[in-house]
Amino acid sequence: MLRQTATRLTRPCTQLRLLIRANAFSTSPACFANRAVVYTETGNPADVLRVQSYDPLPPPPSDSVTIRFHLSPINPSDINLVQGVYPVKPAQLELSGQQVFVGGNEGVAEVVDVGTAVQGLRKGDRVVVGKPQFGTWSSHRVIQAQDVIKLPSSGLSDVNAATIIVNPPTAYNMLHSFVELKEGDWVLQNGANSAVGQAVIQIAARKGLKTINFVRKRPDLDNLIASLTELGATHVFTYDALADKSLAKHVKQWTSDRPIRLMLNCVSGKDTTAMTRLLGDNAHLVSYGAMSKQPLSLPTSTFIFKNLTAHGYWQNRWYNEHSRQEREELMRTITDLKLKEPEHEILDLSSETSDEAATQRLRETFVRMEQGFGKKVLLRL
Repeated sequence: MLRQTATRLTRPCTQLRLLIRANAFSTSPACFANRAVVYTETGNPADVLRVQSYDPLPPPPSDSVTIRFHLSPINPSDINLVQGVYPVKPAQLELSGQQVFVGGNEGVAEVVDVGTAVQGLRKGDRVVVGKPQFGTWSSHRVIQAQDVIKLPSSGLSDVNAATIIVNPPTAYNMLHSFVELKEGDWVLQNGANSAVGQAVIQIAARKGLKTINFVRKRPDLDNLIASLTELGATHVFTYDALADKSLAKHVKQWTSDRPIRLMLNCVSGKDTTAMTRLLGDNAHLVSYGAMSKQPLSLPTSTFIFKNLTAHGYWQNRWYNEHSRQEREELMRTITDLKLKEPEHEILDLSSETSDEAATQRLRETFVRMEQGFGKKVLLRL
């Protein structure tokens, strides 16, 4: 049983039974202060999320492993899921007769116990979860071995490992799956300061591709432009530049009239519509997010006269359609790229002596995140 102890200063390690309808919480042979970030109803994360403790469980089944999460990021899709606006729903856990959800879709973990029939994994292996919406905002979980992806033993920091499963693969696959790009080709993208956007810039630069990047106006704009340029961005603009009629002329000069054939969109809304005017014939628009929460409207003439093709991309679908071996190969490819760590901060809740105090710090962080322009936050529970 997973027991809420928000008002307690200590968490006794008594053996309690946990009833789970979908996935199991973890176990460990010793007494650990296990915690998870849970919610019972959708809404504003700062209002509905709470930190809840749970006790150790028996060893994992024969086909499963117990993993301990070291760092778990908070991604925009995680927030959308808590808000109830994400199209995929997480599995519910039945805890003492109460239905709860555990947040988080990504994180780096260590294998701490191995089922008797598991092959290819051992204690101490560093892994990530390949099962969507598993609930990574937790300290320990039990998971079937087929649903974890083993990471290379070296070459990745904990921060890069914690963020490797969603954003870098999204960037890599979008750059390789829709258009055959050659050195010197151009890529257009919005949300360039996002984790995916930064990965796109770095991967494109390593391939000899050039990028035109759009970001929101902000007080520290010069620093942001300098940072993205250091990553390899060719040009960086705010969306206000789209109102400048001379922009299209400048783009043609920069590209030497070489048509831009790939545009990556995580924002949508009217600015994205305006960006499509910079595309050449037979281009591909790939959407992987909608941070503006506005629809994407495209003129019919763009399809008829410029032969634009619009796609959606969802990394979870890629994982569902590919084998464990293919997933691990993708992780090795991303590791070899040696991407720079995203700007981040670590919210360490493991030292809090009560769930109540941990919940307060968690909610304060989400309130601050609502204001935007912050660093990526990674949880340690």
